[in-house]
Amino acid sequence: MHIVCVTVKVKPGQGAAFEEIVRRNREATRKEPGNIRFDVLKGANSPMEGEPEEYFLFEVYRVREDFTAHQQTPHYLAFRDAAADLMAEPRRGVHYVPVDADPFGGE
Repeated sequence: MHIVCVTVKVKPGQGAAFEEIVRRNREATRKEPGNIRFDVLKGANSPMEGEPEEYFLFEVYRVREDFTAHQQTPHYLAFRDAAADLMAEPRRGVHYVPVDADPFGGE
């Protein structure tokens, strides 16, 4: 199992636009055979006026190669390109593998 956690800080006032493009990417990604889970979370703390909004993408793939294949799909490439103009700073992605147990019930 391969897990990717991505933090995205979106320019002030661009949250709705980001949510639309990330929704399209999420829906298409969930149809990929190697994707197990894809959640999009928004920071619960309201940013100060003029501060970026923070989003967290939690993606789970069967193996790392499934994530690599995901990065070549048309829907990911469209998301990447559209999100670039909305981000307040470069996104940060961290890759993980489960250590002790399978948190998703054996998938």
